[in-house]
Amino acid sequence: MTSLTDVPAPAKLNLFLHVTGRRPDGYHLLQSVFMLVDWCDTLHFELRRDGGISREDLSIELPDDDLVVRSARALQQRTGTTLGAHIAVEKKIPAQAGMGGGSSDAASCLLALNRLWGLGLPASTLADIGLSLGADVPFFLSGGAAWVEGIGEQITPIDVPAARFCVLKPTEGLETAKIFASPLLKRNSETATISGFAANPFGFGHNDLQPVAEQLCPAISEALAWLSQQGLDGRMTGSGSAVFAVLPSGVPAPAFLPSPPWQARICSNLEAHPLKGWAS
Repeated sequence: MTSLTDVPAPAKLNLFLHVTGRRPDGYHLLQSVFMLVDWCDTLHFELRRDGGISREDLSIELPDDDLVVRSARALQQRTGTTLGAHIAVEKKIPAQAGMGGGSSDAASCLLALNRLWGLGLPASTLADIGLSLGADVPFFLSGGAAWVEGIGEQITPIDVPAARFCVLKPTEGLETAKIFASPLLKRNSETATISGFAANPFGFGHNDLQPVAEQLCPAISEALAWLSQQGLDGRMTGSGSAVFAVLPSGVPAPAFLPSPPWQARICSNLEAHPLKGWAS
């Protein structure tokens, strides 16, 4: 095998996000449900036998040392392989949106290079490498929707009903660090249970980051107001500026979506990651 093309890297939505505490090292303890949706980046891989790692940007320009490059190098370092790759990245998932685009790219890169380089690493090893790159990366290696706890490393697969979602990303992005640094952030939500979530999956809980995020980025409030005007109950996903609302069964999608430079899509959740089974 010398190439792998059209490798998908799907985005995620957080159906809720509670901050339940903080560790002595400063990391926040979270509870959330992560769900994959069909808003995807696409990666292409060509084998390099000289050990080099190179990247080509097919849409927007990415930082030189982005998570794709870092994940490839981390895999090389863990295994000692002498092989390399040229990686072409077509970005569709918005940056600083809270949709996990960079983490998903890293996970798909690990899965693809594990196959392209013939390494045969199990998913657990890839998840260990992924956690060193970012707290969300192991989720994208887990295969589907999950109940996520701790700092993101405690992952329990769960089922989430099929549904459609209206997802909006305002022009402005939002840096995760600014939210978690705020003294106004609520850090003591009560511990939730999977059974409580299962009783009302699309109406459960809240996003503890949202009040602070709206202060830092007023465009989030504007996006939520637009959803409300359509009769939809919106909330922020993750720690970025994107918001979403479930479209109740039988309710048509809005007749129009906000125009660029906002990014807007009607998404469906995915029953499983498109690359599920690529590592044992």
